[in-house]
Amino acid sequence: MEVKQNTSTVLATPLPETKGYSGPIALMVSLFFIFGIITVFNDVLIPHLKSVFSLSYIQAMLIQFAFFSAYFLMSLPASKVINRFGYKNSIVIGLLVVMGGCLLFYPAASLVLYPLFLLALFIMASGITLLQVSVNPYISALGSPETASSRLNLAGGFNSLATVMGPLIGAHFILSNGDIQRGAEAVQPPYLFLAVFVLIVAIIIHFYQLPKLAIETEPKKKKGAWKFRNLRLGIVAIFLYVGAEVTIGSFLINYFSLEHIAGLSEQQAAKYVSLYWGGAMIGRFIGVLFLGRVK
Repeated sequence: MEVKQNTSTVLATPLPETKGYSGPIALMVSLFFIFGIITVFNDVLIPHLKSVFSLSYIQAMLIQFAFFSAYFLMSLPASKVINRFGYKNSIVIGLLVVMGGCLLFYPAASLVLYPLFLLALFIMASGITLLQVSVNPYISALGSPETASSRLNLAGGFNSLATVMGPLIGAHFILSNGDIQRGAEAVQPPYLFLAVFVLIVAIIIHFYQLPKLAIETEPKKKKGAWKFRNLRLGIVAIFLYVGAEVTIGSFLINYFSLEHIAGLSEQQAAKYVSLYWGGAMIGRFIGVLFLGRVK
């Protein structure tokens, strides 16, 4: 799944060349992979927690509401964090927040508390929001402006790859029909693994000598961007598109599990979620080719 890009008041001063920045670019691309894995895990989490807590569809979709509401609520605070601590430190902070959300899944599952799951999701998404507000402009600035879209498309490609792999991984650990516990505790191993993985990445970035970028803020022109009609229409388009994309992926497992539709097990249905996101990945690259020929 393409992770949605947040708007920030933070601007990065581009560096003149990408040569010599393969290491930083690789690290930033790895973060896009993390975004995708964590975000698409929700598609597996929804049917699982719906079964565990006997939720209605509206109650189950609070999972996505709690997750994506963080994008709306935390984007502007995230830009303030970047202004104060800089890109590198903000990325590390964002990863640690994501790790905290992942760790919160353990007590949520042990206590079998649905509100605690929702809080964990909100915390994770808050960290991802800070990461996106940091990483998108940072990777754009690692070279000339003319090649910024290529770097973002590369990162987005790894994000899409993660969304294809995520449902398969989540289904194996959470929706398994084997000996793995199918109760709330089934979410503990994968999210603990994610927490450890995110911590390792945070440590690597903390000790890695990332290039320092100049941060510029224009407090007197904070609303200047709103005068552009294309931006306003783009916000509406992204809002509608994301709503459709996320909703479809969220309901596919339950839909294919219905007896009068396909009667698949949840684990089998998760494979089709990967195909769904695989189609989105193909569409991304078609869009890249299209944009190369059309302004």
